[in-house]
Amino acid sequence: QVQLVESGGGLVQAGGSLRLSCAASGRTFSSYAMGWHRQAPGKQRELVAIITSGGSRNFADSVKGRFTISRDNAKNTVYLQMNSLKPEDTAVYYCRAVVGGSGFWGQGTQVTVSS
Repeated sequence: QVQLVESGGGLVQAGGSLRLSCAASGRTFSSYAMGWHRQAPGKQRELVAIITSGGSRNFADSVKGRFTISRDNAKNTVYLQMNSLKPEDTAVYYCRAVVGGSGFWGQGTQVTVSS
């Protein structure tokens, strides 16, 4: 069982920035594939960004060039740096860990971007 705790959400004006953090439990965090997903009201949850244990990254087309994902294995933490935020980025953002084929979710953190 892996526990994930997100933080860093909030209200920001369009064009602003936020950094989300996700702290994970476990001794082998460096082996986890980590990702950020989001779910807007009335919409399906969608993948935003992923980072593998080897450091490879992928992003949804809608956030390429604006969001970056990084990890600090010494702190068991993954980050999502969000720049040039748009109102359509408003959603609950969830952290996900994939460990040995099993997936784990955090509780989510709200991001609201005002126009």
